[in-house]
Amino acid sequence: MDHNLFIKLLDQFTSSVEAGTGKTLASLFTEDGIYHDTFYGTFKGPAAIAQMLEGLFWGDAEAFLWDMMDPVFDTKRQVGYARWVFSYTSTMDDSVGKRVVFDGMSQFHLKNGLIKVYREVFSAGLALVQLEMDPKRTTKILERMLTLHNNDPERRRHVSR
Repeated sequence: MDHNLFIKLLDQFTSSVEAGTGKTLASLFTEDGIYHDTFYGTFKGPAAIAQMLEGLFWGDAEAFLWDMMDPVFDTKRQVGYARWVFSYTSTMDDSVGKRVVFDGMSQFHLKNGLIKVYREVFSAGLALVQLEMDPKRTTKILERMLTLHNNDPERRRHVSR
């Protein structure tokens, strides 16, 4: 894959999220592809990725917008990065109608033109505060995320100091 095809992949990726078409999003991943979502966790394989989008993303929110910017693609390693702005309107009972907007960065590891591993980095706290949920619920979510964060093998050396 080259830089121009990576940009096309980003467009397909964000368009499928905005439209809520799980099958289309899943088709961009390898059969053993992994989507690491900051809020919902890790999903492996097309069926799980499709369910994540349609059942979780679109189960808790609507009116998604996702703009990828400044894409960079390393053709030798087949790894791409892009910064982004993401937004949605919550449909959850305790935050219905709240518009959430935040920015972040994504990493895409590709294999044969498909996504093998997707990762993202952003300030989850910024997103959660915009939902105006009960502070106890926000704390519980952030504590769960912290546990996952601290148990990540890539962070082990840093956390154990």
